[in-house]
Amino acid sequence: MPTIVSGTIPADEFALSHSLQTLPELMFEVERVVSSGEDALMPLLWARGADMERVQETLEEDPTTDQVELLGDFGDEWLFRMQWVRHIDLMMQMLINSEATVLDAVGHENRWRVRVLYPRRSLFSKTHDFCEAHGLTFDVNAIRELDAEPAGRYGLTKDQYDVLATATSKGYFEVPRNVTLQELAEDFDVSHQAVSERLRRAVNALVEDTLFVGLNEQEFDQ
Repeated sequence: MPTIVSGTIPADEFALSHSLQTLPELMFEVERVVSSGEDALMPLLWARGADMERVQETLEEDPTTDQVELLGDFGDEWLFRMQWVRHIDLMMQMLINSEATVLDAVGHENRWRVRVLYPRRSLFSKTHDFCEAHGLTFDVNAIRELDAEPAGRYGLTKDQYDVLATATSKGYFEVPRNVTLQELAEDFDVSHQAVSERLRRAVNALVEDTLFVGLNEQEFDQ
């Protein structure tokens, strides 16, 4: 069964450690990462939180990078392409030996927060064993198996999915609202408070599962 694993990697055990240490205000958000031969990874990533010229200079000085290229300047954030050439053993293992896909990777200050999709849960064991054998750290925060139900695919319980889908279809999120919480509560034969709690948790879970890369610095640190 496909499995999503969320966890953190210390910045000093991963690429761009020099850049994050030099510019503590800097945040990286990986858009995509693929292997580039046997000894390098080629990510597309966003950078924000510092002066652009200083960011580019620091990236070019970073011993873990090569061929740094600025693809887009969007004022307060910038899209870069580069090669990672050092401190990439763990991610290389995930992509090649464990057949995984890196869904999200966000780096800030002293850590990277990553979300990885493994085709089978057993393949995550290879990553765990690799970390043990090589003294690397991947602190797992959550493991979730995907299933055929829409709720499971988006990190929701069935109750959360049902109330969110019903609220949306009946216009709860429209302006003005076409249905009230009390009316939703009557549909599910539960209390007003129960529907409110399910809806809040559903929205939170959905945002966490689908908008990980867009989290701001405060959310990242929680």
